[in-house]
Amino acid sequence: MADDIRILMCPPDHYDVDYVINPWMEGNIHKSSQERAVEQWKKLHQTIKECAIVDLVKPAKGWPDMVFTANAGLVLGENVVLSRFYHKERQGEEPYFKAWFEENGFTVYELPQDLPFEGAGDALFDREGRWLWAGYGFRSELDSHPYIAKWLDTEVVSLRLIDERFYHLDTCFCPLSGGYLLYYPPAFDAYSNRVIEMRIPPEKRIIVEELDAVNFACNAVNVNDIIIMNLVSRTLKDKLAGAGFTVRETPLTEFLKAGGAAKCLTLRVTEPILEDVHATVSIESRVIRMEGHLLDAGILNQALDLVVENSGSFRVLNFNLGVERNSTSSAEVRVSAPSHQIMEEIMTELIDLGAVPPPQELCDINTETVTQGGVAPDDFYVSTIYPTEVRVNCEWVQVTGQRMDAAIVVTSNPPSARCVLLRDLQVGDRVMVGVEGIRTIKKVESHEGGTRKENKEFAFMAAGVSSERRVELLVEQIAWEMRQIRDQGGKIVVTAGPVVIHTGGAQHLSHLVREGYVHALLGGNAIAVHDIEQATMGTSLGVDMQRGIPVRGGHRHHLKIINTVRRYGGIRQAVEAGFINKGVMYECVKNNIPYCLAGSIRDDGPLPDTEMNLVQAQSRYGELIQGADMILMLSSMLHSIGVGNMTPSGVKMVCVDINPAVVTKLSDRGSVESVGVVTDVGLFLSLLVRQLQQLTRPYSLSEAF
Repeated sequence: MADDIRILMCPPDHYDVDYVINPWMEGNIHKSSQERAVEQWKKLHQTIKECAIVDLVKPAKGWPDMVFTANAGLVLGENVVLSRFYHKERQGEEPYFKAWFEENGFTVYELPQDLPFEGAGDALFDREGRWLWAGYGFRSELDSHPYIAKWLDTEVVSLRLIDERFYHLDTCFCPLSGGYLLYYPPAFDAYSNRVIEMRIPPEKRIIVEELDAVNFACNAVNVNDIIIMNLVSRTLKDKLAGAGFTVRETPLTEFLKAGGAAKCLTLRVTEPILEDVHATVSIESRVIRMEGHLLDAGILNQALDLVVENSGSFRVLNFNLGVERNSTSSAEVRVSAPSHQIMEEIMTELIDLGAVPPPQELCDINTETVTQGGVAPDDFYVSTIYPTEVRVNCEWVQVTGQRMDAAIVVTSNPPSARCVLLRDLQVGDRVMVGVEGIRTIKKVESHEGGTRKENKEFAFMAAGVSSERRVELLVEQIAWEMRQIRDQGGKIVVTAGPVVIHTGGAQHLSHLVREGYVHALLGGNAIAVHDIEQATMGTSLGVDMQRGIPVRGGHRHHLKIINTVRRYGGIRQAVEAGFINKGVMYECVKNNIPYCLAGSIRDDGPLPDTEMNLVQAQSRYGELIQGADMILMLSSMLHSIGVGNMTPSGVKMVCVDINPAVVTKLSDRGSVESVGVVTDVGLFLSLLVRQLQQLTRPYSLSEAF
């Protein structure tokens, strides 16, 4: 009824598009007709007066956007949260709106000066009074929502806006009577859309298409069963009519030039209040600290983007910029998230970037005890490849056995922490849960992209993946590094697939084993079978390796090899008996190079050496990569990914594959020591061997000319 609903408006005496603070203002400076604006505003004013009481606030010269009274503040009962405008172009409106609220008997609450919140433009009450929808992302900060919940004693549901065209919540979202909702889903992130769908049943959600959305169909005034809005499509009008609403259209084209329509031009000062609804807010905030080359390495930008992309918000509390070329910077950032779940997701990723809580805020981690063997508690922390420390007894303790996708088991006396696979968890183990009290230790990267206090020869490995980069240049760098590792008593592990054999790479990989460049070999049943097939029968999968054509009956060769090796009892026995006298497996046996062949469901036979127990094969892989300085991954996606997951950061990794997707997947682990080479593995190995031979033979003066 008109007696129940009061709406505040401001005449457009000084309205114009004087500046640009949203996309709609672009190209419209001083292009709005004052005459038409007044005419359209009066029609809106009259239409609203037919169904509600309208109060007026006096416009002030120099503040053309005062006409958009929705942004004056947020009113519930006798209380109002005054707006803190994001842009300086509107901040001068605040005293005028404050004066009107106080003159009309409202208790005015004011947010901190540097905490933006733009009133009912970004905060809309459910028309049933059940909660407050609050937007953030462009004009209002998430951190304002707890203040609003407290001062207005209401539940706040936070929604993140992601389309700059819809910079205020009321431009794309309109709660309606009867629990209905008129909105444009693409304006929100995925999390916010899930929140909306959990609150509003499908039959109550009226989705607006883009054509209506950009005409500000959602920027509507709803009074009982009446919806007052700018011109809309017949389709949307029919949808609203089907839900029992009467649409009253009134053109507001002059105000669209400034990014507003019916709702923007009004502020409802009488909102429904339910006695059993009280202040609740799911927002969490945490302070993190980051240190390193935050700017030149892009770490800070990456962290802040990560927060926003995951539906969070941030405020930089302190930032100390390194004053010299090699100086590090530090920053303290308050991170906010709309829910505990989102905060945990954000913190997990921030930890991977080296973020930690201020040390004074945390003395110990949160743990839960394993009650069922092989099963971790809910919300257990999942380990990464990066060296990790956890807070135990008020001190940082290094996690041992670092790897991906494990739980962290801690003890207090003595303080210790170790990565443990889920299957290996035992009843009574204390497992870390949540993300508090954990930090990752990353190498400090210089602005050149290399690693400080490290040999720069491998700096190219931070350069990413490309099939267009000169393979020869990469091979030179890799060969040099391999030579250094070998000569210094280091360890190189090779993970290889059968493609190595098929592409003619067996002789080159054999050379690497023989010359001491391979200290462990990891693969599957297939690489051993086809290597032995080539060594003894000259074929690989029945294809003559010299002529490149299938031989008669060749499809049975691999099974004959498996059968013969099984008759001898294993690969070593077949070598000792003289059946195998060359090839990769031969060189491994002759040079006492340990190997592990992990089986799969596809394996024929398999060879006696193949470990068909997956758990045991994984464990053996883990043993063989311990202490590795480099892992060379040769055309074996599954084995390479498995090895990558159990390899800690700091190990140089080279992934070679003709398929860029495989290389990219390995590079995405995030290690700066990793490089992807997109090329034929046989060609790569031949180039690698040639380069290593050049490094070992005497220097010839003639080669310099």
